[in-house]
Amino acid sequence: MPSLRLSTLLAATLLAAIGCVEPARAQSIAVMVNGEPITVMDIEQRTKLTFMTTHKQASRQDVINELIDEKVKIREAKKFGVDPTSSDIDQSYAQMGQRMRLSADQLSQVLEKQGVRPDTLRSRIRADMVWGSLIRGRFKESLQIGEKDVATAVKGTGEEKLEVEASEYKMQPVVLLVPRGSSPAAFDQRKKEAEALRERVTNCAEANNYFKSVQGATIRPLVTKTSADLPESLRDLMEKTPVGRMTPPETTKQGIEMVVLCERNKTKIDTPKKQEIRNKMFAEKYEAKSKAYLAECRKAAMIEYR
Repeated sequence: MPSLRLSTLLAATLLAAIGCVEPARAQSIAVMVNGEPITVMDIEQRTKLTFMTTHKQASRQDVINELIDEKVKIREAKKFGVDPTSSDIDQSYAQMGQRMRLSADQLSQVLEKQGVRPDTLRSRIRADMVWGSLIRGRFKESLQIGEKDVATAVKGTGEEKLEVEASEYKMQPVVLLVPRGSSPAAFDQRKKEAEALRERVTNCAEANNYFKSVQGATIRPLVTKTSADLPESLRDLMEKTPVGRMTPPETTKQGIEMVVLCERNKTKIDTPKKQEIRNKMFAEKYEAKSKAYLAECRKAAMIEYR
C-alpha cells in the first residue's frame, strides 16, 4: 500500500510538472506558419538585428510579418528544389563580413556583443538567397529588359550616348599560399619565389605549366572583366601590364597573389547612365514580381497566431 501511494504521488507530481511545462512551451510560440513555429525568442532576436542594421525600432508586428514572409519564401523555394546548403549560407555570411572588413568570426563576435545570435542573421541570409534564386529562375523571361526600352529611357534623360570605348581583360589569378600565422620571413621568401616565377612567365600557357607544378601554389580559372568592372588602381595596372605577363606580387591573407594578363581587347560597354537606368528598370520589375508572388504564396499559407 505505501508503495502504491508513493507511485500515485509520483505520478501526480509528474503530471503537475508536465502541466506547468506545456503552457510555458506553448507561450514561447507566437505564430505557426505551415506547421513551423516562430517563437518569442525569434521575434526578440530579429528585433535586435533589425535595430542593429537600420538603427530604427521596428514594431513587433512588422518583425512578425518579416519572419512569416521568410518561412513562406523558404517553403515555396523548396517546392522548386531551391535549397542552399550550409556551406552556401556560410559563404554568403563570410562575404557579408568581408564587405564590412571583418572575418566571419569577427562578424559573429560583433553580433553577439549586441545580443544577436549569428544564426539569426544566417536565417535572414537563407531566405534572401532562396527567394532571389526562385524569382530569377521562375520569372527569367518576364524580368528581361528590352534594349529599345532602355535606349528610350536614356534618351528621355537628355543623354544621347549609349556606349563608350573600354578594354576587356582576360586574366588568371595566381596564389602562392602561405599558412595562416606564418612569420613575415615566410611571406618574404614566398614573395621572392613569386618574383622569380614572374620573370619566366610570358603567356598564360606557361603560367599554367609553372604554377601547377609549384608546391603550395594555385592558378585559378580564367576570368573576363571590362575596365568598368575594375577599380581605378587595378584598371591602371591592367593597362600597364604587357599581355602574357604578370602583375607585381601582392601580399594578402592567403599568401602572395599575382594576376596573369592573358588578353586585352578593345570593346564597347554601356555608358554609366545606361547601366544605371537598366539596373533601375530591372529592380522595379523584380520588386513588383516579388511582391505579387509573395502575396500569392502568403495567401495560401496556414498562419496561426498563438
